[in-house]
Amino acid sequence: MTSARRTSQSKEKSNGKYEAILRAAIKVFARGGFFNSKVADVARAAGVADGTVYLYFKNKDDILVSIFNHVMDEALARGRARLAEIEDPVEKLKRIVHAHLERFAGDRDLAVVFQVELRSSTKFMEQFSATKVTEYLELIRIVIDEGQAKGVFRSGLNTTITAKVLFGALDEMVTNWVLSRRRYSLVSTADTVIDVFFNGINRP
Repeated sequence: MTSARRTSQSKEKSNGKYEAILRAAIKVFARGGFFNSKVADVARAAGVADGTVYLYFKNKDDILVSIFNHVMDEALARGRARLAEIEDPVEKLKRIVHAHLERFAGDRDLAVVFQVELRSSTKFMEQFSATKVTEYLELIRIVIDEGQAKGVFRSGLNTTITAKVLFGALDEMVTNWVLSRRRYSLVSTADTVIDVFFNGINRP
């Protein structure tokens, strides 16, 4: 990328164009499908010229990857800041559960892009998803590790696997909510996820 292009991007991002294009792309990809959509569709939805989109993104695939990275960067930054305010590992994990479900419940188009459109892109799944997902899993793992150190969680558990179990449950809740023909509150599933995660399914 040339210095001039980087300068242009930086200036326009500060003016909100970058995020406006991403928001438009989320809507376009969710409602028309990533493979059926064109850069021109995104530009039209964002209210900008096609050339403006190319100031920031190489192509349509780059837009898709940028949606994921942008949303994940924001979520990770918010998550770390909020967790820093809490001392109890149990409350930290509860906060992660609620924040995850609330984020997607508040933006169904984003949920569709994350749970359906991103995963239909082999290129994305092979090259771009690992880093941010790993960071998110590490955020969860650190909390579980902290709980073990404080004697709150069982010490024999593999924290990496345990983090993946919790993430997998949340991921499935969002996917089912997106694909279901029945309309219901995604956030209402949080209590069950938390209960099963902490208490299991054995009779007390």
